[in-house]
Amino acid sequence: MGSNGALERMENVVLPLIQCEGGDVGHEFSTNCLLAFLKFCSRVMLLGVRLRMWLYKVGLRRRGTLGCRIIRVGNVTAGGTGKTPMVEALARELRDRGRKVAILSRGYRAEKMPRGQRMRSSFEQHSGTPVRIVSKGEGVLLKSEWSGDEPYMLACNLDGVAVLVDKDRVVSGRYAVKRLGCDTLLLDDGFQYMKLQGGIDMVLVDCLNPFGNGNVIPRGILREPKTALRRAHYICITKAKGRDTAALREEITRINPKALIMECDHAPKLLRNAFDRHEERPLSALQGANVMAVSGIASPASFENSLSELGAHLVGKRYFADHHRYADDEMHEMQDEATRLQADMIVTTEKDAVRMPLDHAPRIPVYFLRIEMSILKGQNVFTRCLQEITYQS
Repeated sequence: MGSNGALERMENVVLPLIQCEGGDVGHEFSTNCLLAFLKFCSRVMLLGVRLRMWLYKVGLRRRGTLGCRIIRVGNVTAGGTGKTPMVEALARELRDRGRKVAILSRGYRAEKMPRGQRMRSSFEQHSGTPVRIVSKGEGVLLKSEWSGDEPYMLACNLDGVAVLVDKDRVVSGRYAVKRLGCDTLLLDDGFQYMKLQGGIDMVLVDCLNPFGNGNVIPRGILREPKTALRRAHYICITKAKGRDTAALREEITRINPKALIMECDHAPKLLRNAFDRHEERPLSALQGANVMAVSGIASPASFENSLSELGAHLVGKRYFADHHRYADDEMHEMQDEATRLQADMIVTTEKDAVRMPLDHAPRIPVYFLRIEMSILKGQNVFTRCLQEITYQS
């Protein structure tokens, strides 16, 4: 817990400096020294990225095949671009078209399972290093602490789709194909995963902050240079509703003239009770309501803007680091603050809701915004992607 707390404190300091162009201007000497150090680390990171790609290119690092359809969904930046709603939309469409789909995740920040649970899983799977099975398509089998936030969310929302977690997605993919009979593997956050050969690469680019300040982590938010977009077959510009994307589309086309481009929006659909997921309320319930917004995500501004646009009166805001796991005392503090502010409800994100302890019903109801993806431009491109997966084997 202590190391996670230190990591969160460091994120709170560094992220505002590196996320956007211009965020690193006009700081005092000590901050500039930190930025210079991060720049050095960024150059080392860039060398490592290029060396890794070269090793795969010349065959010194081997790539496996699993004899099934593979689609990698990811981005070239760290932070939220809307991968999870896209993965969910693809999985649902492919399932409905008759494919047997498994989502493979690395389980970012998932906690280590207790020894007894690991031994039980190992025995059930006849394996020395068991894959974490979040769902076989019929109900959720693991807690969010052990699976990670996004896999848990996907398992909750997708009947008939398996969700597996393992850092080695060749291992989890082999299990999905051989033991679960899957014929289509969806790699969540998989654009940089090179160990599986072939397949389709779909990259999401955030319209609001496509490439940050242009630097690689940790000086910027790029995981690899934006020229990596050349590997993509499909590129989706996210958060594009009501925005001029012409310049961004032109830049993407310069980098990769062959990629097919679509635009999408991740829009709120309803409110769902975080403690009783059977209770749903329409978005109109936010109109004129006193709302306390709580979020532990990379970019909270878009979440809060959505609440305001839906007519909520934001009487309070609480921020936590990305992927923060909430403690009981924090939940009590939120309730006390919401009561003091005379809030009608606390509203959070779906990712935050799965990290909240749900042992006791709160005094002030806690809802999360259920977000779904919609295609704004390029529905034919999305359909072509589905057809490419569905009709080839």
